[in-house]
Amino acid sequence: MTVILVWLLLWQLAAAAVNKEILIVSPVDTIRRLFELASHGEFWLLSLMSLMRIIEGYLVGVIVGTAAAVLTSSIKIANDFLRPLLSVIRATPVASFIILALVWIKRDNVPLFAVSLIVIPIIWANVTEGIYSTDKGLLEMAKVFRLSKRKKLLKIYVPSVMPFFFAGCSTSVGLAWKSGVAAEVLSLPKLSIGKELYYSKIYIETADLFAWTVVVIILSMILENLLKKVLLKIGGIKQ
Repeated sequence: MTVILVWLLLWQLAAAAVNKEILIVSPVDTIRRLFELASHGEFWLLSLMSLMRIIEGYLVGVIVGTAAAVLTSSIKIANDFLRPLLSVIRATPVASFIILALVWIKRDNVPLFAVSLIVIPIIWANVTEGIYSTDKGLLEMAKVFRLSKRKKLLKIYVPSVMPFFFAGCSTSVGLAWKSGVAAEVLSLPKLSIGKELYYSKIYIETADLFAWTVVVIILSMILENLLKKVLLKIGGIKQ
């Protein structure tokens, strides 16, 4: 808490030193503008729509990334075919995919697409590492005792992969927010935080820009903390 107060003080001092609201808004004015925005029903609708888009894209990314990891780890042809593609996706700037997506799909679906592409390679890499890190001794033991594929999956592979899977989920959630909002800024879907950020820049409403940025940060932190609680509840990562 003390560290946060220090950073807020430095922010206030910077705003006072510049003394130009068009360049930097003080934390007091930012919070005041945030409460003004929050007094309107549209604010909550915009926030909810952006949140839903990003969660949807995130879940698609987690599911596809996990499925890709299972395929590339168990089928050589799938590994030869998918690994280069996933490596390219991981290395390509998200802005490039967003611009291409604007040509391919409806603008309202661009954030979902961008978030999924950010999450998929992270989940794939982590789950793949977890599969390859499975204790070979346990696998040999399962072979000796002739465990069924189902029991081998549930008793050996799942416990081995879960810490890697949860780490990937935790790492990718913050990136999902960044890519999702960036996609909204470029695609301008109806009812989105990104659209408000874009118009704040166009009309030089710096207070609105700061206030909406704070909203993004808060929502991202809430989503990340909720995810960690879920993971902790089902026996995943440790705090």
